[in-house]
Amino acid sequence: MFFVSEIKETEPSEFKTPLQRMVYEMFREKEVKYERVDTDPAITMEDCVRIDQRLNVKTVKTLFLCNRQQTNFYLVVTTAEKPFKTSDLSAELEISRLSFAPVELLNSILGTDVGAVTVFSLMLDKQLNVQLVIDRDVLAEEWYGCSDGTTTSYLKLSTEWVLNEFIPFIGHAPKFVQL
Repeated sequence: MFFVSEIKETEPSEFKTPLQRMVYEMFREKEVKYERVDTDPAITMEDCVRIDQRLNVKTVKTLFLCNRQQTNFYLVVTTAEKPFKTSDLSAELEISRLSFAPVELLNSILGTDVGAVTVFSLMLDKQLNVQLVIDRDVLAEEWYGCSDGTTTSYLKLSTEWVLNEFIPFIGHAPKFVQL
């Protein structure tokens, strides 16, 4: 059975990645309120069902894509239940062809492993090389559920805080789309 801890309002006692440390340091600095759970490694959206139930949130789906030449990068945030087709996003962004970025680029650009991609990964994109793309349906949710940069800890935050405080703080201008 997939393990999900009780809800916590404190940071992990030990950080697993530099990104995870950055996330909780920022939360402390900005006095951000959050709830989180520790889990077994969660890789698929199916793993997130128990996480969602425990936190009473709908975890977003966060994807890292690139163009064919691997010169333009996109962090796409959409709702978990929505099927994702690269062709739909390509049409929405008016880009001829998008695909999932290679794992090595995920690690080097966003500092995360497969399954751990999060909007917080953009804190590592200091040169603003990654375009943040947000599905408008995400905006309808009061709560934003996501990874903290690992596959073993998940957060519940105010969607309003993510959109109005965090995203401006990191300097990425989001592009809103309807997928």
